[in-house]
Parts: sequence; structure tokens; C-alpha cells
Amino acid sequence: MVIHSFAKLNLFLKVINKRPDNYHNLITLFERISLSDSITLKNLKHSLITVKCSDKSVPQGPENLCFKAAGLLRDNFAKEKGVEINITKNIPVGAGLGGGSSNAAAVLLGLNRLWKINLPVKQLVKVAGKVGSDVPFFIYEKPFGLGLGRGERIKPLGNLNKIKLWHVLVVPKIKVSTPLMYKHWDCVAGLTPLQIAKQKASCSKFVTGLTKPVCDVKILTSELAKRSIFLRSDLFFNSLEQVTARIYPEVKRVKNTLLGLGVSFALMSGSGPSVFSLIASRREAVRLARAIKRKYKSWRIYTVSTV
Repeated sequence: MVIHSFAKLNLFLKVINKRPDNYHNLITLFERISLSDSITLKNLKHSLITVKCSDKSVPQGPENLCFKAAGLLRDNFAKEKGVEINITKNIPVGAGLGGGSSNAAAVLLGLNRLWKINLPVKQLVKVAGKVGSDVPFFIYEKPFGLGLGRGERIKPLGNLNKIKLWHVLVVPKIKVSTPLMYKHWDCVAGLTPLQIAKQKASCSKFVTGLTKPVCDVKILTSELAKRSIFLRSDLFFNSLEQVTARIYPEVKRVKNTLLGLGVSFALMSGSGPSVFSLIASRREAVRLARAIKRKYKSWRIYTVSTV
């Protein structure tokens, strides 16, 4: 069985606070995009799980999210089953595009059919939430979804199913640690003054005065539904952008480059370092991507759309 595993963008990401379990409560608007990996699932005659990946930086043992996803399904619903998982990577690793989470969701969806487990979506979503915070979004196989809690509580946005956006996506060749970015966010935004004082010494680059969103996600989804998105560039927001850009200045350089080329806005996805802009048409997106590629050889640049 061969499955496409799509990347995501966060059109809106507001971090609210740190939870007792060390995760963070947030509100996010996911968009599934056309950049994808390919995953091949092959049944094995024994109950082993193996993972192979074209990108050698991806873990291929129990720490791999696909391995974890397959293990949860096998141990709870198909104890005698085994599978060989082959991942052909196109989605950059550690870039805020949800590649690992998407891969895990693709494995859950694929094995649910291949092993004839036939779990309903709601039950599969519960398994996905145990694998990772972003995994449930991909289980729904919808273009847009609102994420709450730590991102695992998903509300598919059916009123946006016919919306298709075009983006230029720029990924500088750096890998960002998501836990580290949340740790730096905690230093100023999510803690009490006493907690801030205690953690300030552990933050190598202390960020002050984090920007607050001008609008909320309800306004953004409403504007999307009305297809009036190009009038409101201030609707898009990411709480982590300022933190990541301070630690990795290349993120700000990418954003300034896009803005300098006349796009209406540029926003980081997830914890970065990917930065995307919204473009009026495929033709314009291709033109802009080519212009950036000619000048910035080290950046990975993609023209992508909603899927």
C-alpha cells in the first residue's frame, strides 16, 4: 500500500499557557498543503515493525512516530501483525511543517485498512493523540482544521473545504527544536514574574515584549469562508515566530526577503524555520518562487496549495 503524506501550515498559532503536563495549551488553524512524502506499507509474516527512510537524519527505530503509531495499533488491535514502513521524504525535517506527524497519521490510516482493523475516525483520532499533538489533524484528511488543547483536539472546518490557497514556502537549511522554542516562550510569556526570574538565566537569548495577535482565529476563519483573505494580512499570527527569529536570525531574513518582494504578509509555520506567504494565483506563486531561487541558492523553495 502506497500513501501520500501531506505537510501542514499553521495559519494561526496562539500559545496560551504551559500545562501541568509540560505541554502547552494553544489555538491553531491548520492548513493541509500539497507538499508530501510517500509512504509504502508492506505486511510482514511476523509481528515485527521496521522503518526505513530516504532521509538518514530521520530516526528509524522506536523513537520514530511511524514506529510508535504502528506499535499502538498492533499492540491494541492486531497483535499478530507486522509491517515494513518505507518513507520517501520530500517534506523538510524539523521545519515546522508537521512531516513526522503526517507520516504517523498516514501509517495509522493505512494500517487501519491493510490490517482490516476498521476503526472509526473518532477512535483512530484517540490513538493519534497518543502518538503526537499534530497527528490527529491529519487523520481527518480535511484541508483545514481548528486545533485546541495541545493541538490534538481537532474541529474539521467543513465550510472551508472548497477554499484553495496558493503559497510560496521558503525553508532555510536549519533545524529548529520545538521543545527549545517553547522553553524560550515560557521565559517571558507563559510564566509568573517569579518563574520568569528563575528561568531567565537558562535562556541564552531572552525575548521581551512578545507580540499579541491583533485578531482572533474566528475572524480569520470567517474571512477565509468569505474569500476576502487578501484584505486582512493582520489576521495571520504565530506566537512562536518572535522567539524563533531571535534564536535563528535566518527566519527573519527569509521573512524580510518575502516582504521586500511585495507579498501581503509572511508568517512562520509551527516552531519554524519555514516561512510562507499567501499568493493570489499559481502563476504568480511560480514566478515569485523562481525569482527567490535565483538569488538565494541555499534556501529550499516550494510552490504549494491547499489539498
